[in-house]
Amino acid sequence: MTDAITAERAVPEPLLSAGAVYDDASRRGAIASARAFTADFLAAAPTVLPGPVREERVELAQLVVSELVTNAIRHTAGPCRLLLELGRDALDISVFDQEAAAPVPRGHDPRRVGQHGVEIVVAVCESVTVEPAPEGKRVRARLFLLPQYAGTAKPPDRPSR
Repeated sequence: MTDAITAERAVPEPLLSAGAVYDDASRRGAIASARAFTADFLAAAPTVLPGPVREERVELAQLVVSELVTNAIRHTAGPCRLLLELGRDALDISVFDQEAAAPVPRGHDPRRVGQHGVEIVVAVCESVTVEPAPEGKRVRARLFLLPQYAGTAKPPDRPSR
């Protein structure tokens, strides 16, 4: 008899993934570029999903990307990297930067102009995590692509095919 150890990934392999790096030279147009990159990425979703991603979900993904890339550009030095990973029901949006400190949501203040990015991301995403990375951190936000699952911890299990 032999002993065997098996491991299961905590997060299933993405069906589709793509990334982009925004260095110091590209920072001026990085936010618009990241938004367009996200829309193009989700436009390719029907190649691995049963159908297109609804426009409202594409717009929410672009909003999250805008906020995360803006934070990385404004509050860190060096390049930042955007990674999009498409799962069966959700899009994982990750931004890597060279600052180890996690972004902190601020309390509600209707007089404050700007600086609401973290609160926006937390409000529209199912989860937001900050993980240490070799040279900084990774901020990962999960956005369900099917509106009926939005606001739930995870979509219901689907029957196997």
